[in-house]
Amino acid sequence: MDSTLACLAAWMPRQRWYAAKGRPPSLRLVGWWETDNPLPGDDARLRTLLVSDEGSLPPVLYQVPIAERATAHVDADPEHVIGSPEPGTTFIDGAYDPAYARALLTLVTEGGEARGPNMAARGIPTSVDLGTGPRRASVLRGEQSNTSLIYAGETATPVICKVFRQLHPGLSPDIELATALADAGSAHVPRAVGSLEARWPDSTTAAGSVYGSLAFAQEFLPGVEDAWRVALRAGARGDDFTERARDLGAATADVHLSLAALFPTPRTDDAARATTSATWRRRLSIAIAEVPAIAERQQAIERVYARAETIAWPPRQRIHGDYHLGQVLLVPGRGWVLLDFEGEPLRPMAERREPDLALRDVAGMLRSFDYVAGSIRQGEQGHSHGAVQEWARSARTAFLDGYCAASGTDLDAQHELLAALELDKAVYEAIYETRNRPTWVSIPLRAIARLADRSGTVV
Repeated sequence: MDSTLACLAAWMPRQRWYAAKGRPPSLRLVGWWETDNPLPGDDARLRTLLVSDEGSLPPVLYQVPIAERATAHVDADPEHVIGSPEPGTTFIDGAYDPAYARALLTLVTEGGEARGPNMAARGIPTSVDLGTGPRRASVLRGEQSNTSLIYAGETATPVICKVFRQLHPGLSPDIELATALADAGSAHVPRAVGSLEARWPDSTTAAGSVYGSLAFAQEFLPGVEDAWRVALRAGARGDDFTERARDLGAATADVHLSLAALFPTPRTDDAARATTSATWRRRLSIAIAEVPAIAERQQAIERVYARAETIAWPPRQRIHGDYHLGQVLLVPGRGWVLLDFEGEPLRPMAERREPDLALRDVAGMLRSFDYVAGSIRQGEQGHSHGAVQEWARSARTAFLDGYCAASGTDLDAQHELLAALELDKAVYEAIYETRNRPTWVSIPLRAIARLADRSGTVV
């Protein structure tokens, strides 16, 4: 196993889903499970390893599916080859191997159990009728923290199966919320197909095990665009987007109302308010240290936060948690469909499953419209700053109008809270951009100036 871990340590840092870029991993095998190869005549051995990177603080647990093949028979893209821990044997990233892809789909859609030392995995299918016929698997490109396989065929319903690369104890909110919404008949989420769960040794104690989610399969909606691309094209052309933005606000409200009916909605007590306020100020302190330009507006920012603390806050509920235009699809004949309810990927699973303020999702979408305008200014010449800003302002206003009309929310009473939530999001964005895309930091800095200097105005 040492040779396997050595191969993984060399391969994992090159993967988009590996969290600790810039330093070598320190890996420990937590457990593994094995499944039968479903392809007749194919002799690949199929295993899924759970590997903890002990060099991270806290340690990060990764899921690494592997197809073990005879080296002489390997024709995989070198990019997806993990290595050869033993002479004559080659490990391939399972997501890119047809045998592993088929085995995964079988477990998720038909159920069953797979076992290995110290752990077991179980497929949990739903009752969705997928039709019959063969499907070919391909990997969706561009993802950061997961790996999604698309299964498509001529007669069967297309399926997308998301493999969670970074694992956490507890049921994934993506599975929990999207499945509950689909089962309740919501038209604003894809149909849930099935999931894969497992138990593995608890790394925080000397004994016992924990339960968590490994994969989630949903109906795949081919040939559609996410809202980011739709909005970016409209903004660049100067096309009116208000009707679509208003419909998106209404769809967002409908999902929030459904989640409030499906899950508890606790009162936002003093302790919850204090926790949120402390998070705002802690993030602001980090931002001032890393983005000095924010320091000159510190007092104005804190006044926005203080005003929000003086008003009544609505009950908390389950929300999307990482809501922006890239998380929504525009489906012909169906309207807006929401994806990826897993929340912010770097937050602990227990935190992601906690009730939160629905206005946090609203604030996230407002920031996303602002980013459309900023992206147009960054990437293309010849666009009037005023025209682009007016496009974003109109889209934001229409989104809020649609949300309020469908939800019954009185934003006149809550606009101070919404302004604080959007400002906190912009502060977070300033930190992120400074660390990752310094040339983009002007986008959140403009928003911070607007929100801090205009008495909490959100449009």
